[in-house]
Amino acid sequence: QVQFVESGGGSVQPGGSVGLSCAASGRTFSSYDMGWFRQAPGKEREFVAAITWSGTSTHYADSVKGRFTISRDNAKNTVYLQMNSLRPEDTAVYYCNAVIWDYRGIRPQGGTWGQGTQVTVSS
Repeated sequence: QVQFVESGGGSVQPGGSVGLSCAASGRTFSSYDMGWFRQAPGKEREFVAAITWSGTSTHYADSVKGRFTISRDNAKNTVYLQMNSLRPEDTAVYYCNAVIWDYRGIRPQGGTWGQGTQVTVSS
C-alpha cells in the first residue's frame, strides 16, 4: 500500500505563497490519480485539487481555482501544491492521497492518510 508524507507548510501572511510537497512510497505511485485535501479546525476534510496519473488533467475546488496549482513528478514519486494569493480561510491541515476520479466525481481512494502539513494564513 502506498504511504504519503506531506511537507512544506508554515505560517504566511494573506496574499502570500506556500508550496507543499507530498512524497509517496511504493512503485505504483505513477499509476494513481492524486489529490490534495484540507481540514480546517471544526470542519470536515474537503477536496482541494486533483491531477491524473499522467499529469495531463487537473481539477480544482472553486474556492482555490486560479490561485492554487497542482503538479506531479512521477520520477520522484512526488505531488506538489503551489498556493498563491493565500487567504485566512485557506488555513488548514493539508493532506494528499490517491483518488478515484470518475463520473461520480473525485474522492479519496480509501488508503491511509499521512500526518498532513499545517498551513496558517494570518496577519
